[in-house]
Formats: sequence, C-alpha cells, structure tokens
Amino acid sequence: MSFKEIKAEDLQFNPFTRIGSDWMLITAGDEKKFNTMTASWGGAGVFWGKNVVTCYIRPQRYTKEFVDANDTFTLSFYGPECKNALNLCGTVSGRDSDKISEAGLTPYFTEGTAAFEEANLIFVCRKIYQDDMPYENFIAKENDAKYYPNKDYHTMYIAEIVKILVAE
Repeated sequence: MSFKEIKAEDLQFNPFTRIGSDWMLITAGDEKKFNTMTASWGGAGVFWGKNVVTCYIRPQRYTKEFVDANDTFTLSFYGPECKNALNLCGTVSGRDSDKISEAGLTPYFTEGTAAFEEANLIFVCRKIYQDDMPYENFIAKENDAKYYPNKDYHTMYIAEIVKILVAE
C-alpha cells in the first residue's frame, strides 16, 4: 500500500464513527521493536493552537511501554474488512505472542515510528501532554464502577498530529 500526505484542513474525518465504532490502532516503537493495540476511546481537535488527538491507555497494556518510551506514535484507521484484525489486536497481548502476524498486518514505518499498510488513514503523532486519570478527579463518580472495577485507571495522552497519511 502506498500513502500520500494531506493537510489537516483537507481531512474528511468523523471521530465518532472512526474512533468509537470503527476503532483505531495505537502503535508505537521503531523498526527494531514496536507494539500495537486497538482503541475505541479518543478524540480529535485543537489544543495549544495545534491539531491534536487524545487517546487513553490502561497501565497494564504492553503498548503503553512503547508510547511512554517514545516521542511519537501513530493512530491508524481501517475499513470493515480489518475488523477481525483489530479485534485480535485488542484482545491478545504483543508481550506474549506475535499478534501482528496473527492479525495479518504488514508493518509500515514512517517518521521513526510504526503503522500498518492495511490502514486507510494514519495520523503520525508527537506527544505534547500526558496525565493519569485518578479516581479523585472523576466528576461522574459512577464511571468508576462501570469502567474501572479493577481500578486500572487510564493515562490520557494529548498528541500533536504532525503528519496525516491517506491510502492511495
């Protein structure tokens, strides 16, 4: 697959469907070692005068180690034909298996980080802010029992979108 770069203002992107129901992969690392995970929580917008995305990662996720250790990561988006691959990447740990091969994904390296050739859209992101989400900061306390029965609160990342690639 080949990709072309587009400007953010040319992007046709609905975050409610692309993230919430179509899902995305968060991928970090380099050509030597990287990992990916499926996510369905996140957002896109403007922060500190930059085009940004937000994503959320639980502490036990292997991909978090790669996001924390690197300045950049990718968010990549797929068509419905990849739903099984995304499901696998969200349920199998790359710590214990080669889930990328199992999912049938082909690594694609750009800007010192990783994504996959099967994507139809890739955001190359540079971290600009992160924070843990402790229970004490919850205003809607009912979300604790609903989403955190194991008290494994997410880390929130805000990242500048430094490049947008679309499949040609």
